[in-house]
Amino acid sequence: MDSLALFGHPDSGHACKVALALSLAELSHRTVWVDIWADPSERPKEFLAASPFKEVPLLQIDGESYTQSGAILLEIATRYKCLGGETPAGLRRGRELLMWEANRIGMCLPQLKEARRVDGAGFPDGAIEWLRNRFDADAKNLAVLLGENPFFHGDRPGIGDCAIWGYTQWLDGAGVKPTPPMQDWLKRMRGLKAMKTPQEFFPRR
Repeated sequence: MDSLALFGHPDSGHACKVALALSLAELSHRTVWVDIWADPSERPKEFLAASPFKEVPLLQIDGESYTQSGAILLEIATRYKCLGGETPAGLRRGRELLMWEANRIGMCLPQLKEARRVDGAGFPDGAIEWLRNRFDADAKNLAVLLGENPFFHGDRPGIGDCAIWGYTQWLDGAGVKPTPPMQDWLKRMRGLKAMKTPQEFFPRR
């Protein structure tokens, strides 16, 4: 059995994506809490040595390091034949969803969440309105991608669901409202047996 270690923090939606994938796939792993609000030099030495940008998430599999949440999700799906990685069609679907999330809804929501945290400081005039308009467009397309399925991969969640969950779990924190299809999907995601709160995924020890 592979030895897995996930470095992350409960405030990182990107780290939550990977934590959820590991939970859904029932892959045993240890977690290492990394203070993303502290100076990078204060983070764990093993993390600093393995993460080129000193950012979470970082997943180590038998000592080999993997970075960037989308790439990590694909590694999990392909290596362990799970969460869409069981078939070529499932992997293709996963890649499409990951690319959409990274370039669309996964871009605007973290920025909107941060804007509220800092009360707009550092954001140029018009930026927040632009991000909100972009979210509105992305929310409509999310419904198109979901269709009539309970999850983005069909009857069961896959890596695409994990990616999109990363920051949609914090819509209130971003100051936006879900559409009805998004709200229904979020409810199903929260009801998953493998689902945990960010603090449960990354307890501080």
